[in-house]
Amino acid sequence: MSVAGVVVREDGRVLVIRRADNGRWEPPGGVLELREGVEDGVRREVYEETGIKVHVERLTGVYKNTTLGVVALVFRCSPAGGYEQLSDESTAVSWLAPDEAVKRMSEAFSVRIADALTDDTAPHIRTHDGRNLTEPVGN
Repeated sequence: MSVAGVVVREDGRVLVIRRADNGRWEPPGGVLELREGVEDGVRREVYEETGIKVHVERLTGVYKNTTLGVVALVFRCSPAGGYEQLSDESTAVSWLAPDEAVKRMSEAFSVRIADALTDDTAPHIRTHDGRNLTEPVGN
């Protein structure tokens, strides 16, 4: 299982990274460690990849990659300290306007930002093939 944080500043900009392994822009996140709590994992992953400490606010989406079989939990977060820095996992760390962030990402990741910015109280549940949204089998 993986987790990610859509970190939103007071001015509405969102924190994104360009991944070192594939060059794609995404919200920061990664795989949970075996005995790690979900929210602890979000805080750790965002900090490791960006240098930004966060408050985890709420679950905004559950996303299944039907190609890899990975389920990602995505949380809206707010910054709580730190400063932007690169890591072994990120070649760029930027605060972007939501529309600019969405333009840089594949649909499977841009929807995570859009979902996190809504006022919906229930999390969105979506499937994708790693790049594009898909309908779950059986629908």
